[in-house]
Amino acid sequence: MDKITILAIDDDEISLQILAKDITKWGYSLLTAKSAEEALEMLANNHVDLVISDHRMPGMDGLELLSALKAQNVNIPFIMLTAFATIDRAVLSLKQGADDYLQKPYEPKELQATIRRSFDYKKLFDENLNLKDQLFSPFRFNSVVSCSHKIQSLLLLSEKVAASPDTTVAIYGESGTGKEVLARAIHVASERGPYKFVAINCAGIPATLLESELFGYIKGAFTGADNDRDGKFDLAQKGTILLDEIGDMPLDLQAKLLRVIEGRTYEKVGATKSIPVDFRIIVATHRNLEERVRNGTFREDLYHRINSFPIKLPPLRERKEDVPLLAKHFLNEFKNKLGKNINGISDEAMKVLENYSWPGNIRELKNCIERATILLDEGFIQPNHLIISSIESARSKDLFTQNGYIYLNIGIPADEFSLARINAQVIQIALDKFDNNKSKAAEYLKINRSAFYR
Repeated sequence: MDKITILAIDDDEISLQILAKDITKWGYSLLTAKSAEEALEMLANNHVDLVISDHRMPGMDGLELLSALKAQNVNIPFIMLTAFATIDRAVLSLKQGADDYLQKPYEPKELQATIRRSFDYKKLFDENLNLKDQLFSPFRFNSVVSCSHKIQSLLLLSEKVAASPDTTVAIYGESGTGKEVLARAIHVASERGPYKFVAINCAGIPATLLESELFGYIKGAFTGADNDRDGKFDLAQKGTILLDEIGDMPLDLQAKLLRVIEGRTYEKVGATKSIPVDFRIIVATHRNLEERVRNGTFREDLYHRINSFPIKLPPLRERKEDVPLLAKHFLNEFKNKLGKNINGISDEAMKVLENYSWPGNIRELKNCIERATILLDEGFIQPNHLIISSIESARSKDLFTQNGYIYLNIGIPADEFSLARINAQVIQIALDKFDNNKSKAAEYLKINRSAFYR
């Protein structure tokens, strides 16, 4: 391993000699400079692990050197030395990014401990950055698995709104399309990324509890409030809060949320003191909010407030080109996690996946691949390994109803494609659905029995 290199800067020759003697005695490699300007040139042409600089120097002083390094994104430990130490200078130095501050003449043991502490802190800082990168990497825009033009266009929009950290974003899409994943990606890409991402499912918490979960409460606010408690808004300060399934939020709470968005303040339940809002709000829903506004279950004024930047995630059936990519991605994820020696997905199994309509969207596909990975130890995933939990199996003809629409999965060879074949497929689907009961099948297709027989 190469020696650690320290750059020592001091305009006083004797001080620099003493500093150099100590540093080399402790086993470090040394570079020296008599001015900040000379130090910048050395830093540009040499690898340096730590800088020790005098504060008072002719021309550019130590604080100005520190500012110049930060402006150039040079992120190495920096220790300031000075014979004119004051608390104000120490605080200013630390605020500008110095790791420590020592007064001259220093005790050699104190400087040695400070150097070691600076390296320990840098190591922890780098490890923390690496862990954060690993933690958030699945939620970065460039980690989204897709070749769909719809998704690529949507990601470009999302990147733009990520740069506006206070803009409220509304994400629409069916269950399982990845609304929370997109919300996290927007959060991570924004300047709020280093802070918390807090998600709450408005449909999963009873209406009587949702207000206290969001706003928090003070002691004595209601029966059972024995202590003050922070809510999700408190936890999300400086970060992002996702209000998932906002279409199911009770009307009275919608009015309070509107006041939060408009006034940029909130109060805990039972409190009178207002707390400034310092978080981005992202909402998500599978509901048609315009329809809920028309039927009176969602406030129109709140709808317009949250809909300032709408993003609509397409269902998986509208981006079938992504099915193979996603399937292979999930297979790699699960086989590595389970330690399975699985070669891939057979062509026959992939056709099953591509011909299915995926009413549960990406979540259903992920579950399907996970089950197949558990069932298989090696080789290729075959159609019999695919357990698709829908009304009908994708290995046969498929029919199901969702959101007021009827969806069909039919596969016809290209050289046999015709209206007659389509009719035959649809008739067979109806017969399968009603266990070959022709009367019910005919009624379902809205034709009389004689036409059905023909």
